[in-house]
Amino acid sequence: MRLTVHRKAHFNAAHRLFKKGWSDEKNFEVFGKCSNPNYHGHNYELTVSVTGEIDPETGFVMDLKRLKDLIYTEVETPFDHKNLNVEVEEFKSLNPTAENIAVVIWNKLRDKLRENLDLQVTLYETPRNFVTYKGE
Repeated sequence: MRLTVHRKAHFNAAHRLFKKGWSDEKNFEVFGKCSNPNYHGHNYELTVSVTGEIDPETGFVMDLKRLKDLIYTEVETPFDHKNLNVEVEEFKSLNPTAENIAVVIWNKLRDKLRENLDLQVTLYETPRNFVTYKGE
């Protein structure tokens, strides 16, 4: 029997969507006001979902306290109240779109989980704009 457990978290961060080598006009044409050279911010909401078999000894798919601590260490601490473009190494050369942020988060967490567990990351950039990545 496979079951999915979920943990919600949040972080606040600034970013700018732009492609180096493009003019400000071209960046504005593609990314709109999100390409503001002075950056802009979001209150990101994150849901991390882990799917696996229930351990007969503990009754857990995964200890949610451990998942909470992983999210705090791997996501909240390095991303919260940061300028993603400037202060987060992964985004110094990667456009910090919601899609790319979700993939980076997934990669940071995937290596910390047992191989027999499936991972899915859902990132809300706004209440109406969100992405989901499950490593495929």
